[in-house]
Parts: sequence; C-alpha cells; structure tokens
Amino acid sequence: MNNNPLIELGKLGQSVWLDNLSRKLITSGKLSRFIEEDGLKGITSNPTIFQKAISGSADYDGLVREFMDRGITTEKELFLNLAIRDVSDAADLLLPVYEKTNGRDGYVSIEVSPDLAYDHDATIKEAEYLFSTIGRKNILVKVPATAVCIPAIEHLIAEGININITLLFSVKRYEDVAEAYIRGIEKRTEKNQPVNTIASVASFFVSRVDTLVDKLLTEKMSLEQTEGKKENIRNLFGRAAVANAKNAYTRYLSIFSSKRFLSVQSKGGASQRVLWASTGTKNPAYKDAKYVEELIAPDTVNTMPEALMDAFRDHGKITADIRDSAGKDGPFFSELRAAGIDIEEVAGELEKEGVKLFADSFTAVLSEVAKKMDILLSK
Repeated sequence: MNNNPLIELGKLGQSVWLDNLSRKLITSGKLSRFIEEDGLKGITSNPTIFQKAISGSADYDGLVREFMDRGITTEKELFLNLAIRDVSDAADLLLPVYEKTNGRDGYVSIEVSPDLAYDHDATIKEAEYLFSTIGRKNILVKVPATAVCIPAIEHLIAEGININITLLFSVKRYEDVAEAYIRGIEKRTEKNQPVNTIASVASFFVSRVDTLVDKLLTEKMSLEQTEGKKENIRNLFGRAAVANAKNAYTRYLSIFSSKRFLSVQSKGGASQRVLWASTGTKNPAYKDAKYVEELIAPDTVNTMPEALMDAFRDHGKITADIRDSAGKDGPFFSELRAAGIDIEEVAGELEKEGVKLFADSFTAVLSEVAKKMDILLSK
C-alpha cells in the first residue's frame, strides 16, 4: 500500500506491534499480511485478549481435544498449552523480522499468570517455564511492574530471559524497571555471559491515565462555583496520558545515554525500549489515533489493537516526534496538582486496577476453557 502511515512510523524509528493474538489471526493469513503490507514488527498478548479469542468461538476446539487426548486435565495447564501454541506459531511467522532487525524486533509476548502479580518467586518460576518451553529466541515473557516483581525482572534478565515489563503507569516505577534491567545485564557481563541476545521492553500504559484523570477532573469541576475556575480545569482534560508518557520517554533518553549504560552497550547490551500500551482511545470524544499521533518517537514501540491499526492506516497523521517537547510538561502537572490530582497517586491506583482486571480476565478465560473441556467430554 502506497503512503501507508503505519509504514511511515517505521521509517521514523517507531515499531508497530499488534495488541492482539488468536488462532484465526494466524491460520487465516491475516497476520502474515500485516507483516508484509503494514510492516508489523511484533505482537503482544494478555489474558483479556485470549479470553476474547477463545470465548464464543470453535477455533480452539481441535486443539482443546488434542491436548485433552494427551492427558491434560486442568484448565490452567490446558490454557497455557493453547497460549504457548499460538505464541509459538506467531513467533515463527515473525522470525524473519527478528533476523532482519538483528533481534531488535520480531517478538511475541506471553504473560505470566496475572494472579502471580504479587508473588515474586512464582513469577520467576512461571516465566522460566514459559521461556524454556516455547524455546524461541524471539519471545518476550510479560512480567508486571509491581514493586514485588521488580527484583524478579533483574533476576530473569540476568538469567538470559527476554522480558516485557507490563502495567507501567508511573514514571518513578519506570525508573525502577530500567534500573532492574541494567542491573540484570551488568550481572551477566560480570560473569562473562553474552548480553547481545537479551531483549526487553517497558510497556507504559497510556489511555487509562486519561480515563481516570478525566473522571477526577469532572468531579473537581462539579465542585467549583466560578466559570473561570471551571474553565481552568476543563483545559486539563485529555492531556495527562501523553504528558505522563513523554516524561517516561525523557527518562528513557537520559538513562540509556548515561555512562553506565554506554559501558553495558559497549559489551553488546541493547537499550530497553519504551512500548506505548493501551493506545486505543476509550473516550469517544477523542480522536481514535490520538495516542499514536501524539507519541511518535524514535526507538519506541506502539502496540495497537487491530481496530486502531486499521484507523491509523486509513487516516492517521504523521506528526513531529516528541523529542523536542518531551519533559516540558511541568506547568501542566503543576496545574493538575493545583486541581488536587497527583499523577503518581493516579498511577498507583491504575496499577492496582490493572492487576485486578487482568486477574479477572484470567479467571474468565480459565472458566471458558473448562466449559469447552466439559462440552468436548460429553460428545
């Protein structure tokens, strides 16, 4: 396709990944077309995505029967096998991208069970299991950025496991994640272990920030008596998510140009790119491609749901990248604090909410798998 805005993002140094994975996407040839025609460079998945793929569809019935015939009897084990099969097949399709980009792109992500988000040891154990079982070099295991799991990130990187750190909302927590990644790489260099094949991204969530901040601003505005003060608050709507993300990118540029990291880089270590997650707008009043157009930046990833990819391909605008404006939103955050909203408190609330939402989706997908098992057993 000529003048495809998705391709243009790649020319500016931003990789487009798909925030969706299903058996049908693989078997229909659609994923291959995304790779060939849109320059797709990776895929992310999570329990919510798998729940939607498995629910109300017969696409997985054959695999469910196959795994049951092999003696798999629990819904969690069966779900993990379904997810591993999808991720493995998608990774095979993306392997040429991995090779062409020298391991910078071409990855498929698979998430550690969300109910382990506050269990350091169990997170490490399952991440090691997923990585070794899939056995592909272009796999990222998703680990949540909860405080409990920060040491797990360092440990897994030191063990040579590729990690996608998810559920990042806080710039301060992002700094902790980047630090854990660098420490993990340094541990490998201290043991003379290779670091040139280690990959990691830090998934910084976007749209959910505006959703919560706009809600809080609405509540604050309802309490104001003067139109002037209401207007001041009104001017803050729809700005928090991008400003927060830009601050994270500013820290990325600083951390991964430091003397400390350059020492690691000289030994083959790659920077841990920021990945913009949750980039589909949830407020219909905002432009559908808002969180793509306003977050173009070199050496980043934007993972988009399929509908957003379609929208950006159709009418997305390539705007100036954010390097010149990143880190210059201090006045906005001062105004936000003056309105009684602290962005770090918002981030903490969103992290808790995100863990719960993913855990609920995980429970739902296990229930769906159990239903399929019962139906197939009755036939």
